[in-house]
Amino acid sequence: YCLKYLAYIYKIVSFEVNIMSTLKISNLHAEVEGKPILKGVNLEISENETVAFLGPNGHGKSTLFNVIMGHPRYMVTEGSITFDGQDVLSLSTDERARLGIFLGLQHPAEVPGVSNSDFLRAAVNAISEKPISTYKFYKLLDGATKELKMPFDLATRSLNEGFSGGEKKRNEILQLILLSPKIALLDEIDSGLDVDAMQIVADVIKKEQENGKGFLVISHYAR
Repeated sequence: YCLKYLAYIYKIVSFEVNIMSTLKISNLHAEVEGKPILKGVNLEISENETVAFLGPNGHGKSTLFNVIMGHPRYMVTEGSITFDGQDVLSLSTDERARLGIFLGLQHPAEVPGVSNSDFLRAAVNAISEKPISTYKFYKLLDGATKELKMPFDLATRSLNEGFSGGEKKRNEILQLILLSPKIALLDEIDSGLDVDAMQIVADVIKKEQENGKGFLVISHYAR
C-alpha cells in the first residue's frame, strides 16, 4: 500500500515539474559547397538560458543557425544536433519549427503577393493542434503589434515588401511573439535598428526571457 501511495505522489509531482527543453549540439562539422565552416562545435542550451555569439563576420555564426534549422545549402559531415533527445538533423525545417525552435533572420526575404497577416496566421496554424479563429488571431496580432509599436497596417501589406530594415527586424520579433517557441535563434536582430527600435526589441526579448524562453543571439554589440 505504501509503495502504491508513493508511486501516486511521484506521478502527481512529475506532472507538476516543468521539464525544460534542451538543444544539444555535439562535435558538429558542416560545410558549404565543399568548404568546411564548422569544425567541431559543442553547445548545449535549455529554456530560460541565453547565449550570445559576439565577433566579426566570417566565423560561422550564421552558418550554425542555418544548420540548426536545416538550410539545404549547408551539409553536415559529422556530429549531431538533438532537441529533447530527438535527432534534429533527420527532420525537415518545418518539423524543427514544430519542435519549438525559431530563427529570426538576419536578412528577411521579401515575398510579394503574400500578405503579412496570411503568412503569420498560416505559421501559427502550422504549430497549433487546431486552426486559430480569425477573431483570436487578430486579437493576438493587435496586441503583439502594439507591444512592438508597429503600425497595424503592416499586417495587410505583402510580407516584408517595402519594409525598412527596422520594420523587417520587428516583423521577425512579431513572429517570435506569435509562435512562442522554446528556443529562439536571433541572427543580428539588432542590426539596422535605430536607438528607439533597439530599445523596443530589447524590451520584448527581456519579457520573453522572463517567460522562460531560451535564446541564442548573434550580435556585434557587446551590450
